[in-house]
Amino acid sequence: MARLIPLLAIALGVYFWLKARKKTTEFVEGASGAAPSAPRARRSRNSGPARAAAELGLVPADELDTAHAAAPDPRDEEIRATVRSGNWQAGAAFLAEAGRDWQERYRRAGVLQDEAAADDTWLLAWRAAQPEDAGAAFVHAGALISVAADIRGAKQAKYTTQEQFAGFHRMMAQAREACHEAQELAGDDPGPYIAEISCALGLGYGHDDFRALWAEVEKRDAHHLAAHTSALQYWCRKWRGSHELAEHFAREAAQKGSPGRLLSLLPLYAAFEQESAEQDLDPDVFYKSPELIAAVDACLIDVAAAAAADPEDRRIVRVRHLLAWLLYWQDRYDAALEQYRAIDGYIDSAPWTYSGDPKARYVQSRDFCAAQVLAAGGN
Repeated sequence: MARLIPLLAIALGVYFWLKARKKTTEFVEGASGAAPSAPRARRSRNSGPARAAAELGLVPADELDTAHAAAPDPRDEEIRATVRSGNWQAGAAFLAEAGRDWQERYRRAGVLQDEAAADDTWLLAWRAAQPEDAGAAFVHAGALISVAADIRGAKQAKYTTQEQFAGFHRMMAQAREACHEAQELAGDDPGPYIAEISCALGLGYGHDDFRALWAEVEKRDAHHLAAHTSALQYWCRKWRGSHELAEHFAREAAQKGSPGRLLSLLPLYAAFEQESAEQDLDPDVFYKSPELIAAVDACLIDVAAAAAADPEDRRIVRVRHLLAWLLYWQDRYDAALEQYRAIDGYIDSAPWTYSGDPKARYVQSRDFCAAQVLAAGGN
């Protein structure tokens, strides 16, 4: 196995620079970082909403965490520190504990992949000790994808150098090979196939090739939420599809998911991607369509079912972030405020991260909802 260290030496400078600038640049090409449209700006031009938020006990703007979507899991932080010290065995055990819960295994692999992208010393030791270990191979593939993204950088194509593009494509080609190696060892685990979706985006898979990849994912876990949100990106216009293809994929996903699966998020996400990409759309009109109101209603039922089944399900919080945004635009302020209360304090998630100023987008919409609820006599 080729060592990651030489390429990491190139990538790490970009990596830590991006960590500092991530919240003030557009992370993906096509994300909306433009100034708010007139209806958005009109909703937050006085101090009343801020006073309402304070009265309702919402988190002050200067205390919002822009690095996490939810409160960090102490176990995740402990594992990061442990593998960083060289104890790869703890990382292997952490991954193995997920068993056949593929969504949790995928999440835990992401924790380890982030660490390996920054320093792969412990991963190299793991792979040397257990060269046929499926978990180590999966973490290796994901780490390469992370390094490729860091080499490419966070800016739009016109602000990215040819050297960055060349390095990105070289590393992404290596990542694809690593995904294929991990797939050979993975058995029923869909994780390495889901990881390859990033390669499909970066290397420009054609539709037939992507459908073949997606069939391998579905064969192993037909309801994997992270897989579906990744695949939706492929079908969006900003990557390899169109608004129509993304909407079709999202609608089919929602139809096959029973309450608690959280696949009802997909139509909301597809609509959000379209609204973000088309600056001439008025969100005050777009999000109030009967179809999107019904989609939000279905998602609320889905979230309630998932929370009842497992209140600690960490997938729920990202759904709540997007629900809050759509409920705000649908003028459903009580329901929106319920979502804001559930997520308040942590805002590293869509839709906030699609703005050039995530904190302002979050605070303006949240505080406006708070003011409307108080004005109506709520609390």
